[in-house]
Amino acid sequence: MPILPPSAEVAPIAYLFDVTSGQVLLEREADRRFMPASITKVMTTFLAFEWMEEGRIVPQQSFTIRPELWKKWNNVGSTMFLAHDARVTVDDLLHGVTTVSANDGAAALADGAAGSIDDWVAAMNEKAEEIGMRDSRFGTPNGWMDDGRTFTTARDLTMLATHMLRRHPVKYRHFVGQREFTYNEITQPNHDPISGIVAGADGIKTGFTNQAGYGFLGSAQRDGRRLVMVVAGSPRARDRNRAARDLLEWGFTRFEQHRVFSPDALVASAEVQGGDAREVALLAPQGIYVDLPTEARRDVTLKVTYDGPLRAPIRKGERVAELVVAIDGMPDFSVPLVAREGVAEAGFGRRLLNGVLGWIT
Repeated sequence: MPILPPSAEVAPIAYLFDVTSGQVLLEREADRRFMPASITKVMTTFLAFEWMEEGRIVPQQSFTIRPELWKKWNNVGSTMFLAHDARVTVDDLLHGVTTVSANDGAAALADGAAGSIDDWVAAMNEKAEEIGMRDSRFGTPNGWMDDGRTFTTARDLTMLATHMLRRHPVKYRHFVGQREFTYNEITQPNHDPISGIVAGADGIKTGFTNQAGYGFLGSAQRDGRRLVMVVAGSPRARDRNRAARDLLEWGFTRFEQHRVFSPDALVASAEVQGGDAREVALLAPQGIYVDLPTEARRDVTLKVTYDGPLRAPIRKGERVAELVVAIDGMPDFSVPLVAREGVAEAGFGRRLLNGVLGWIT
């Protein structure tokens, strides 16, 4: 019996994205806002990764739990059982957040790193805006109930996961997808419904509220292909778990990926105005791939678009165009194209020659 994507009954919100190609394979209510609950901790994780990269925090750094913070979060929901006077490393706190969904760990990390939870939450929202999460807002570092002030969408969560995977692959492998976590001599399992069950799966985060139901942001990689998926609004945990597994398996088995251009291969060229060259070569640094259904042939159309002619100067590696990929029966998607080399502004003699050549042609 062929694997099918989950039905709307078990996953009212469903989204499947191929990070490798940049292609949406399935979307259902992708822009419908919902309360992410503990999936909020993925933004806390991503912000921590960003601050580590900037040197603002380091994994070996320790924070002391303030008494008022411990009192508020001690044994509230999922916990890593922080002691009232604990001094805990960033590494332990972040593992507590990613592996056992520790509410106390997320609060302690936020307070210690930013100086206050309010300042951390403000940074979460700034980072969300920076990466393009236009329909998300965060009110806590851990997703605890806040009268609906925290909300997101499947499209935004996929964007968050994609940025985390692309910017911080080493940190992702270290902190995400661990099967268990031991702290203070207490070992707890990860309740991720796909890791160890779906081949290549490695996280990312479950969530549940009475109002929003059960949700999950997950990812898996096979044979160089990385998929990210969201299911949300499921009425029961077992529905959510089955929907997540079926969605990933469907994505891997019902689509075949084809490489159109290898990384750094010449894709096209674009006209340049006012430069020491009349055109610039365009390439896709990560290559260009398309996912096509295995059961039917689909026509593929490629079109390079840019606001042209481009104006010099142009930096090497600057994003200046995009390749729009149209596949029959599937949503269009685009891949950024960058300049293979820089183009400086032309001197007087070159501008005169360009003008003559333009008049002749």
